[in-house]
Parts: sequence; structure tokens; C-alpha cells
Amino acid sequence: MAAPSSFMKEMLPPALDSTSQPPTLFDGTPRLYICYTCPFAQRTWITRNCKGQQEKIKLVPIDLQNRPAWYKEKVYPPNKVPALEHNNEVKGESLDLIKYIDTHFDGPALLPDDPAKQQFAEELFSYTDSFNKAMFSALPSKEDVGDEFGAALDKIEDALSKFDDGPFFLGQFSLVDIAYAPFMERFQILFSDVKNYDITKGRPKLALWIEELNKIDAYLQTRHDPQDLLARTKKRLGQIP
Repeated sequence: MAAPSSFMKEMLPPALDSTSQPPTLFDGTPRLYICYTCPFAQRTWITRNCKGQQEKIKLVPIDLQNRPAWYKEKVYPPNKVPALEHNNEVKGESLDLIKYIDTHFDGPALLPDDPAKQQFAEELFSYTDSFNKAMFSALPSKEDVGDEFGAALDKIEDALSKFDDGPFFLGQFSLVDIAYAPFMERFQILFSDVKNYDITKGRPKLALWIEELNKIDAYLQTRHDPQDLLARTKKRLGQIP
């Protein structure tokens, strides 16, 4: 389950916009359609990297602010990222896709065989939307962070304490860490800037998890400039000055 410790940094292609021509679709090349700043797409990008599939799964970044018409018309009618073109089909939904990439492509397995860990993984996958909602809801409030916000982070701290064979959710690095990493990356930056709040304070397991995560090249390759990420997220949320 260990992610590759290091690999050559790839040259990232420019994002395609409304003036761009589409790739040659359904020619047998697996393509992962992403946006460099989308946390949902980042999940699939990290998974691709962890599987060592940089050569086989071609990244196709889309400019979501000026997306090409052919993406909706010819590739993925929901017009969202991520999407994966594979075996003459296009699939979406980030949590489904990270599992699909793990099971359909060569590389290190990113979920354990242990049934107890598999069950816990499904519980944590199911919790991701509730966690993200609690965190994002706390940002626009002019009040201090609330109980729901603290409880969400404490649940993460408790989850990181369940297995003692490593610093990650299932002990060893897995798809569960990939599911949470892009959002935690943003929350750490946002809450420090907007609320002057350190999400790791009093949460040593979370602090260690972030520290260990930042040693994984497959993840680091996908990280965006923190200040640009901060500005983009604040603009998208609107209410935050």
C-alpha cells in the first residue's frame, strides 16, 4: 500500500479552454480530465501518481472558468471534473474514480486486504461530504469556529488513532488519505488565514498525518501554490473578505 517514494517530476500540460481542440477521443489512451485547482479532481490525480501511471494515464486539464464546449458535448455531459476516459467509456465522481483507478491499473494497492480496515475505509469515505460541509460552513461565519466544526476535526483525530501501524487513517497510506488530503490542504490554509485558527492545535495525530503526507511525492506533485489556492477559494466562497 505504500506510495512510490519518489518519481521524476512530470511536465504538466496547459489547461484546455474554449479555444482548444479536443484530444483524439476513444483511441485507447486512458485520459484523466482534471482541473489543477479542483480538490475533487486532485483526489484522482494523486491516485494516478501513486499507482505510478503517469506514462499510461494522460492528464487532460480543463479550464473550468472557460471550459471547451466539446468537453460537455463529446466527453462528459455532466460537464464536471474529474472524469476518466478508459475502455471506450467515460466515468465520473471522484470517490468512485479513485477506487476504479486502484483496481483497474497496475501499481501498489491503495486499499488493504484486512476486512476491519476495509470497513473503516468505507465509513470514512461516507463521512467526507459531511466533514467538508462542516468545515466550509464555518468559514463565512463572523463568529468563532463552532462546535460542529470542532467536532468534525476531533472525529478526524479519533479516526487517525484507530490503527497504530502507521500515521495514516488505515495505518499505512491508502485511498482514504487521498480522499481527505486535497480538502485538508485547503482547510489548513483557509482557517489559518480567515480565522487565525490552527486546525492541528491539540490534535497531534492530525499534525503528524499532515507532516507525513507532505513527504509523499505523488501528493506533492499535485499541490497548488498556497496563496493562489487561498485567493481562489475565498473568491469562490464569496462571503469571505
